[in-house]
Amino acid sequence: MRTRTAEWFECKIRYEKTMEDGMQKKVTETYTVDALSFTEAERRITEEMSSYISGEFEVADIKKTAYKEIIFSDEETADRWYRCKLQFITIDEKTDKEKRSSINYLVNAGTLNGAVKNIDTVMGGTMIDYVTSSVAETTIMDVFEYKKSGQTNDKPEYEE
Repeated sequence: MRTRTAEWFECKIRYEKTMEDGMQKKVTETYTVDALSFTEAERRITEEMSSYISGEFEVADIKKTAYKEIIFSDEETADRWYRCKLQFITIDEKTDKEKRSSINYLVNAGTLNGAVKNIDTVMGGTMIDYVTSSVAETTIMDVFEYKKSGQTNDKPEYEE
């Protein structure tokens, strides 16, 4: 499991999808990419999707996301993305009152309980007091993180 902090953009892609019964259906799917600007986000999602979609598609919408970090999972069953809202708890030293600040994470997991487990695994390695205030499955199909040229996310099947 790994986390990644970046500027994330949510991109909606509209295209004709071939369904299991062979019929064509116009669909809109949501993907997330990291980029420095809206222009770069559009270029990146176009590049990424052109290898997955045969035929024409359009970028129907691009917007910045509110995700502080994205938590990726290496589990084979992690095929969904969950929006997790965490509240970090601090104590104001002057007033001795509890203060909570909310942060959104995007978490890769196979189930809602798996998303909570992945959050706890990542946050367990920190000294931050937090509570998970909400977890909800998103419609995000996939997340494309920036890769330097020549770099891939593929792991070797074995190591010598």
